[in-house]
Amino acid sequence: MAVRILVVDDEASIRNLVRAYLEAEGYTVHTAEDGIQGLAAFRRYQPELVVLDVMLPGMDGFEVLQQIRRESEAYVLMLTAKSEEADRVIGLTVGADDYLTKPFSPRELVARVKAILRRGRQAVTEDPVLTFAHIRIDSKRFKVWRDEQEIDLTALEFKLLKTLATYAGMVLSREQLLERVWGYDFYGDERVVDVHIGRIRQKLEPDPAHPRYIITVRGIGYKFEDEPA
Repeated sequence: MAVRILVVDDEASIRNLVRAYLEAEGYTVHTAEDGIQGLAAFRRYQPELVVLDVMLPGMDGFEVLQQIRRESEAYVLMLTAKSEEADRVIGLTVGADDYLTKPFSPRELVARVKAILRRGRQAVTEDPVLTFAHIRIDSKRFKVWRDEQEIDLTALEFKLLKTLATYAGMVLSREQLLERVWGYDFYGDERVVDVHIGRIRQKLEPDPAHPRYIITVRGIGYKFEDEPA
């Protein structure tokens, strides 16, 4: 069965161009012209990947992405007319897998789509539950608790935390985390790891300014620390 892709953009010329290039590669493509229609189409067609414009009428791309991340691990490639770093960081923070700045080459978009789909979302461990003195991570239910408090993470944040906890006590470099969480074909910059670590700390740590579970090892990367259960 062909991979399903949803293209959400308010410009008909872009929707039609992207659709033509992706269908030429054998993908099944659905389109929507605004955020509300895009979210409805996402729920109807359950695509494996979404090409999502940031500047959408009604509900912008960031809002759509946030809702998708509450419901699914589908891949999301963001399109933005803005080149400012802040806009790219926001998309990656919310849970985008990659981004392209308009105007873009349709061939580059196809290459990005293929790279994202090649990565796959493979679990880093077969253990269904990782249990520590204060932190518990349930892979089957995609849930995390600190003591008795459930922590609401996005799918990407969950995978990043689980990867660190799987190698508890070991320092993982940003490059290693990119490979294990984003995949070998990730096009972005290593700082995306720092952005997501910051988001996890805001949710997980009692005092994010003085983290006790996700520790920065200056010049190298991060490690997860908690006492054995």
